[in-house]
Amino acid sequence: MKYIDEYRDGKLGQQIAARITAEADPARNYSFMEFCGGHTHAISRSGVTELLPKNVRMVHGPGCPVCVLPIGRIDQAIDLALKRGVIVTTYADTMRVPASGDLSMMKAKARGADIRMVYSVNDALKIARDNPEREVVFFAIGFETTTPPTALALQTAQREALQNFSVLCCHVLTPAAITHILESPEVKDWHTVPLDGFVGPAHVSILIGSRPYEGFAVQYQKPVVIAGFEPLDVMQAILMLVRQINEGRAVVENEFTRAVTRDGNAAAIKVVADVLEMRDSFEWRGLGEVPNSALKIRPAYAQWDAERKFDLHYRAVADHKQCECGAILRGVKKPTDCKLFGTVCTPESPMGSCMVSSEGACAAHYSYGRFRDIPVVSA
Repeated sequence: MKYIDEYRDGKLGQQIAARITAEADPARNYSFMEFCGGHTHAISRSGVTELLPKNVRMVHGPGCPVCVLPIGRIDQAIDLALKRGVIVTTYADTMRVPASGDLSMMKAKARGADIRMVYSVNDALKIARDNPEREVVFFAIGFETTTPPTALALQTAQREALQNFSVLCCHVLTPAAITHILESPEVKDWHTVPLDGFVGPAHVSILIGSRPYEGFAVQYQKPVVIAGFEPLDVMQAILMLVRQINEGRAVVENEFTRAVTRDGNAAAIKVVADVLEMRDSFEWRGLGEVPNSALKIRPAYAQWDAERKFDLHYRAVADHKQCECGAILRGVKKPTDCKLFGTVCTPESPMGSCMVSSEGACAAHYSYGRFRDIPVVSA
């Protein structure tokens, strides 16, 4: 496949791995967080970790939008469907995220809730048009990448005066989460999670550009290299991070120049800014309350804001006591550190959100990495 195969070339991968090994100082350790779940999946699927020298370590970050959804938000959507007769629409992965009372959207649907999987918010708009006698709510999740379609849908609903459509907005923001991680006790005070730099997200950066990362790169002296999702993209980004550390630099570099610019997509940014605004705080699974880390619907679109329309009040709900998803999202633990991993918790029967989405660290490791952890027994 043109423009794909060249970023998956095994020989080139080995050459980049050799450069990383040659340039990584054997007297020190390097620890880089791949924030984006897509990178976690690419690293696991392509065996990138096995190509790196032992002193270069990758740490999984909270960059899976399904994984960071707190239980309380999913409970809100389920209650709308089960108790208020609302048609709730959402993306496929969200359907299986564990919620309160041993429920998920999928299980609630089995109990009679009208919860429908859609491929885009436009599908939700069509359902609202086709069912004028029913209230239809789109459960909107995702990072900056998925915010423009939600904003456009709200503009469409206003333009069409589509009164039975609304959005439960759970869009979260990347830079605030990275800052929160850098301010966490594990990184800042206890140093139990050493972080030397970040592999910056790809799709998010196509929208917002590289500029938003520049502030904390300078403030926290942590280099950022934005990378595409192919294995050679990630490996080149790791090499660039190693070089920054060796040279004592901490700047934002862009490996993904074929898609990312410094200022991002101006038209998409404007649409989002016209319709959505910053929340003061938002709970992330694993991170707790994170200031200025999510979006809400502006008052001009209040008629299509499900939180206002149905007078919803958020209630935080604790995760399963034995599930380590929160610690994994913060980089404190690895999937295999969880007692439930691969036994009680599998992609077919997830106990935590990290096992639900294919971008989740647990799901990625279950699919591509768990057999590497089994010690080889000599005959």
